[in-house]
Amino acid sequence: MKKFWRLRPWQFKSLLVSLALSFVILAGSGQPPTNIAEQFSLQKQSISPNHKFGNTDKTLAVLSQVESKLPEATNYESQSIKVAVISDLNSQYGSTDYEPEVDKAIALIVNRWQPDLVLGGGDAIAGQKKSLTKSQIEAMWQAFDSHIAKPLRDHQIPYAFTIGNHDGSGAIKQNQFVFEKERDLAAAYWQDPSHDSGIKFVDRANFPFYYSFEQNNIFYLVWDASTHIIDPQQLTWVEKSLASSAAQTADLRMAIGHLPLYPVAEQKNKPGEYLAGAERLRALLEKYQVHTYISGHHHAYYPGKKGKLELLFAGAIGQGARKLIGSNLEPQQTVTLISVKPDSQNTLYVTYDLQTLQKVNTSILPKFIISNNALISRRDQSDADFSAKLYQLCKKNNQQSVCRIEHKVENKK
Repeated sequence: MKKFWRLRPWQFKSLLVSLALSFVILAGSGQPPTNIAEQFSLQKQSISPNHKFGNTDKTLAVLSQVESKLPEATNYESQSIKVAVISDLNSQYGSTDYEPEVDKAIALIVNRWQPDLVLGGGDAIAGQKKSLTKSQIEAMWQAFDSHIAKPLRDHQIPYAFTIGNHDGSGAIKQNQFVFEKERDLAAAYWQDPSHDSGIKFVDRANFPFYYSFEQNNIFYLVWDASTHIIDPQQLTWVEKSLASSAAQTADLRMAIGHLPLYPVAEQKNKPGEYLAGAERLRALLEKYQVHTYISGHHHAYYPGKKGKLELLFAGAIGQGARKLIGSNLEPQQTVTLISVKPDSQNTLYVTYDLQTLQKVNTSILPKFIISNNALISRRDQSDADFSAKLYQLCKKNNQQSVCRIEHKVENKK
């Protein structure tokens, strides 16, 4: 257990906010919380300015202003279809505990935002270690159920997800799954009827690894991107699914996978940490007018795009938030809310830093990310921003190859 005097300032602030939220419930109800969601319930209650929370004015200020920090997501709530995106919930290998930010995110979702759907970007548990026993893995899934899945079921909020490398990695060696036991136990958990997540399947033959479903006339394709290679058999299924009547008559199409097409986190900017054949995969998704590809794994929030495909790189709500490539911004544990207007192809993001409960200011994120295999733009940037000056920046960073296509597009204008 970490000692208080070794906590970083942002960790201490997060702890104070969590304690204050717990105090609000205890003071308001007079009863102890009965579950995780209630412990961090965010129903409006006031904190007396005369109550003594600590020995310093700074501590008192943080705690007394908790109410003003609770995110209302007004713009998000004004839209018809609401989707919450969480990803990378896990802690250290084998852990059955979750970070306070995970519980805060679920409490916000069930008590405040109440979306039409929650999407999980993978790594719900902390596997991918061969020494973990069957009972240890089952205990992790039980902890996940208690902290995340059950509160969502209890509030009748549908939950869809992609399998992450720490849930049940698809890595293969000598024609066998390296983590076959973990995959079997992941399948056992999700195929248990008592764990029904409330989604409307279109094709569940290969659930929970790859499947499709429809919610509010949006078609969702979930592929198994728990490793960097998507096998040909699965890609055949992907194309057939996206070409189907169910997909093509939907108002919008979205795809979800754990590994991203392109890297955005400094520590993950290397082969094996993003999908192989990214350009081919992007072309496939664009062929069938997929609007957005949602991914996790890199633990860094970035609202990006490449070509005609929007890319939502979901930040982690668990341990290990990471810095974006080429950015000096501090890592953040984030949850993203997506609003979709049924009669348009537009989506609105509202993203929160779960440590401070403040909105993430998109304008301070990098306008472009030059990664190992691509140049990715922030989704609010126009194609005209791929300028000759930017191409010179690519050359300076020895990344001419990943910027070549964009530069050619710019020169044709």
